[in-house]
Formats: sequence, structure tokens, C-alpha cells
Amino acid sequence: MPLSKILPAPIIGVLTVTLMSLCITFWFIVMFPFIMLRLVPVYRVQRVASNCCVQIATWWVGSDKQLYKLLHGQQGQVEIHGKFKPHSSYLVVSNHTAWADIVVLFDVLHGHAPFGRFFLKKELIWVPIVGVVCWAMDFPFMKRHSRAAIARNPVLASQDLETTRKACEVYKESPVTVINFLEGTRFTSAKKAKTKSPYTNLLGPKYGGLSASLNAMGEQFEGMVNVTIAYGPSQGNITWSWLCGKQPNMQVHIEILPIPADMIAGDFRNDLEFKNQFKTWIGDIWTLKDKRLAEMRRKAGHPSP
Repeated sequence: MPLSKILPAPIIGVLTVTLMSLCITFWFIVMFPFIMLRLVPVYRVQRVASNCCVQIATWWVGSDKQLYKLLHGQQGQVEIHGKFKPHSSYLVVSNHTAWADIVVLFDVLHGHAPFGRFFLKKELIWVPIVGVVCWAMDFPFMKRHSRAAIARNPVLASQDLETTRKACEVYKESPVTVINFLEGTRFTSAKKAKTKSPYTNLLGPKYGGLSASLNAMGEQFEGMVNVTIAYGPSQGNITWSWLCGKQPNMQVHIEILPIPADMIAGDFRNDLEFKNQFKTWIGDIWTLKDKRLAEMRRKAGHPSP
């Protein structure tokens, strides 16, 4: 019997955070020698060190998974449509509602796909432990620029795309799961209104980074893993609700989609025809995801709009 059936929810939340912190500290100590080795200015040594860090991080996610079972039991239902192939790379696209999305993704993909990497804001490199660990495992750190800054200096618009390309070049050397929150930020009703999103439950997708990932290593991806996450109703913060084991009706839908060959090598920035085709392809996926998310939210306990 999970502890969430015995102890009050706030106690479970505190226990989850405490044990997750102890877990990450333990695995960080194990990983630390390889992080130091990652500083050696020899490419092959850096690659070996990075691969060792990834393996340790995979064990870390596995230990967290056991921790969640002990504290929470089974939170929600997970549906997987399609079959993952061993030792293959995948491109994951997911909606983004809460910080818990990151933990949920690592949890549900563990044992199915290679350890995931996703794009981080450059400022996160300074977060204790997490920042240096992500750096050691070749997570791309992106520097976001305002529209005004890009208008003054158009060259800035291509910097994140170049960061994406360089990161994906490294990923060609071993199987990897590249995780992309296409909305670019967490969904809120205020953001939906501000961006005039045409979707009910999603913000509009960002296309450029995804196209750059496909340009760099599209032929390496076995497929696109389309993940949709719907949490149950929460009176407070969704992530805290999940940490407290209060998401029994959470829904996670995973489907493996083929990546069209003609969507891999086009020039999204300069080829208008390709750009429109790419946006149509992703737009169709996003429209179906929006409808699916509405149904999943209903199953999770949200009232119909």
C-alpha cells in the first residue's frame, strides 16, 4: 500500500521533495568524477564522460520511479500507442502545463526510450546541481531574446537555432530522446489570450527549433513521440498536487508517429513553401492534440467547458 493512502497529503508532498532531494544528491556524488572528467579538453574523453553521466542519470530516474511508487502508488493512467524500438532515437513533442511535466515525462518514458534531453533557458545552468548535471549531459542551453532585441539585431534570431544544431550534432553519436515543449512555455489562460492562440487547451506551437532538430538529425529519429498530459482538478499548484500524490485521475497519452521524409531537410527560415508545409504538418498534429486534451481533461475530472 502506498504511503499516500496512510499519511496526509502535505506530509507526502514534503516526503517526496525531501527524498527526491536526497536521491539527486546521492547520484550527483556518484556522477561528480565524470563531471570533472567532462572538463578535460579532449573530445573523446568528454564524450565518454558525458555517456557515463547519462547512464548514471538513467539509474537516478529509475530510483525516483521506485520512490514515486512507494509514496504515491499509481498516479493516473498511461496509454502507449505504438512500439518503441531498442537503441533508437526519438523526438518527443509534448504539451506543457506544469513543472511536473518534466518529472512525468522522465517517469513514463523510462525503460522505453533513451534518456531525454530538452532545451533549457540559459539562466538554469546556475541552478545548484541540476545546472551542472544538465551541462555535463549536453543539454542545450538557449538564450532567449525579446522581439525588440531581434528587431535591432536580426542575427540574434538564429542563435538558438545554431545552438540546437550543435547539440543535435553531438546526439548523432548515440541514441537519444530529444524532448521539445513546442508551446515554449507553460500554458495558462492568460497566455492563451495574450498570444491569441486558436486552440482551446494549448498555446500555438513554436516551429523553428523543431525544424532545426529535424534538419540536424531527422534521419536518426525512429519516430516522433507525441505525448499529451492532462492533470486532474487541483485547488492549488498542479505540481504540488502531483508531489502530494493527489493526481489519481491524471491522464498520459503517448503515440509514436512517423516523421515524413520531406519534413526533415527543408529550409524553414528561407523556403516559404517548405515553411508552410511544415506548419501545416505540425498544425494538424496540434489540432488533434487539442481535441484529445479536451477529452482527457474530461476523463481526469474537469467539467466540460
